[in-house]
Amino acid sequence: MKHLILLTLCSILSLFTSIVYARETVIISAEGLADPESPVYQKDKSVLLDALRTDARKQVIEKAVGTIIQSSTLMENYEIIHDRILTKSQGLIKKIIKESEPWLGDDGFMHILLKAEVVTGEIRNTLETMSKQERISLLQQHENPRISVSVWVQDTDRASVTLPQRSDIAENLLKQHIKSFGYRVWSADALEKKIGNVDFSITGQVKFKPITVKLSASGLSITKYALTSWTVKCMNLATNEEIYFNNKVPKKQSWTDEDTALEDIGKLIGGEFSSDFFEQHLMTGSRVFQLQVKGLPSYDIASLLKKELLGLRPVLNIDLRNFERMGTSLYEVEFAGTQGNFQDFISNVVIDPLNRKFGNPVFFLDTSGGGIVVTSYQGKQNAEQLAMQFNTIPPASLTNTSPTRLQNLQLSKAASKKVTTLKSTGIEKVQETVAGNTSVKTPLKKITDF
Repeated sequence: MKHLILLTLCSILSLFTSIVYARETVIISAEGLADPESPVYQKDKSVLLDALRTDARKQVIEKAVGTIIQSSTLMENYEIIHDRILTKSQGLIKKIIKESEPWLGDDGFMHILLKAEVVTGEIRNTLETMSKQERISLLQQHENPRISVSVWVQDTDRASVTLPQRSDIAENLLKQHIKSFGYRVWSADALEKKIGNVDFSITGQVKFKPITVKLSASGLSITKYALTSWTVKCMNLATNEEIYFNNKVPKKQSWTDEDTALEDIGKLIGGEFSSDFFEQHLMTGSRVFQLQVKGLPSYDIASLLKKELLGLRPVLNIDLRNFERMGTSLYEVEFAGTQGNFQDFISNVVIDPLNRKFGNPVFFLDTSGGGIVVTSYQGKQNAEQLAMQFNTIPPASLTNTSPTRLQNLQLSKAASKKVTTLKSTGIEKVQETVAGNTSVKTPLKKITDF
């Protein structure tokens, strides 16, 4: 009977967890593209708009996947993830929040901007039900979490006159437990000295009380060490969120010497964590930072830059908060990013695609830290010349897009040639088709109103 009750409770908990996952949603904006001169649309132009919206929906879902797994993992497993997830927008997109009017840009592409609410719980469940063979690289996506450890011990009888002391014994046992998952472990000293990029910080506090008992028969005094309380907390240093806290007051637990007690404490604290715990919390979803861009020559350029950034896979949402001609313009950016070096991330997925679009280094990363990224535009073009380049050169998002997406866009020869100038990583695998090109001015109002 007890086993039946336990199984029932586990089933209810499992069902509740599935419901919670299913309800997890995230708001994401993306840009859809289509090549109107592709031969596939020449006989029936009515399917062009459907293809444009389909691409926008796929980009929204692809960004949602990026909130769960790293971009590099997504690309390495793109075919699997594409077949299992990206082709199934129905059921994953809860609702369309906003959609711009489509427009034909000077770059020859049809464009549309889309903001949608995506059910990430369904995506997570799909990833978790993939076969073991398919999940091999996904399980290694976080490149082993980096964790700092500190355990502080205090004698309750002398708490008023002594400060807590670090316990090497307890820390070493805790480190051994964490290392058994294959993760890298630092001491709290490394965190204080900013050595390496630490993902999590585990801190334990232990209080003992020496209890001395005099044996009446022999007259000998025996001292035991009773554990009066212990606490443990874990911080996700990427978000500064306290993701775990526990406070325990053990009963009838004592040791004959302090070292043995500390060994067991290290094991007790380690028992609070599993490898799954860290992997789940590494999936932090998104992070918001302030992007400062110096030197933009006009408000139109600031709006075009916003649209350009919105197309990049890691950028979930972006708002232009303040514009200052030739001064500092402020954007608020929500992105799904790596837990690694943030400066490298900005340089690789934001600055590099923009510079590849323009063919020269014109955007530079100046500084980053404290949730603020400072970049600068140092090109020699005036506002009119820069706007022409924004409009006539294909979007920077195509520099790092997948061959599958480029194939689905069914590019004409002219469009394929333009994308080639971006040095796109996937364009060489795309079959060229018959060419053709038409262009009109990009309606800025559709971008600024989105």
